[in-house]
Amino acid sequence: YVALDRPYVVWNVFATPRFSVQAVPQCFPVAGCVAYRGWFSKADAQADAARLRARGDDVWISGVPAYSTLGWFADPILSSMLRWDDDELDGTIFHELAHQLIYVKGDTAFNESFATFVQTEGLREWRQSRDLPPPDWYARAMGDGFTRQVLDLRARLGTLYASGVDESAMEAGKQREIAAFRTRYAQWRERDWPDDHRYDAWVAMPINNARLLPFGLYDRWTPAFAVLFQRAGRRWPAFYISVRELAREPGAQRERMLQALLQQRP
Repeated sequence: YVALDRPYVVWNVFATPRFSVQAVPQCFPVAGCVAYRGWFSKADAQADAARLRARGDDVWISGVPAYSTLGWFADPILSSMLRWDDDELDGTIFHELAHQLIYVKGDTAFNESFATFVQTEGLREWRQSRDLPPPDWYARAMGDGFTRQVLDLRARLGTLYASGVDESAMEAGKQREIAAFRTRYAQWRERDWPDDHRYDAWVAMPINNARLLPFGLYDRWTPAFAVLFQRAGRRWPAFYISVRELAREPGAQRERMLQALLQQRP
């Protein structure tokens, strides 16, 4: 256990070009290229973000309570992880341990979606093994619905950016899509979750490509891994074999295979 003197262990800086949903890659010797740069100092993260904004990128800073050294060191429990209830803490441990098990250099979406699936399913099985009820279905259902809307916005923006319209039309279209997302969100929440406002603050804050990026990394392929888990008979050893086979594929082929798995989800 390590007690930190700050609320987060790292601050990640996410950046995309102004008219792209793809990350500006950050490359390192061990981890390979990833979709963000982490800083142990918030001031350093803010300075990096200012540099990226000055060159015209969309930027977002996110505090991170935990990270994995991919098995190179014994990662401790950090005081920044203790802000949550037991489920969040346990799930985070499953998530970070998954990175030690399987990690593909240069494919952040694969790595984070895999770890997110292990976190979710691992927590469900952990609770079941202790005769505890499943994790809060209400929060999960609402969270899944919100994530789908954010990913839909990201897809719409990606289509816009690929359209080839001029810069002024693209900026106007970008703002229209973001405004339309806020309208769809308000209608969805009022219809399905009228008494729950947990995502209102997120939606009300400024939205840009970089702010959508974590959803494209941590959630993009999670349903594909769920299909793979079912195909493995819900057995972890068989599932990990299948994931390792995917990990060995070239990047473009791996993405095609993940897309095919997405088409098989219920």
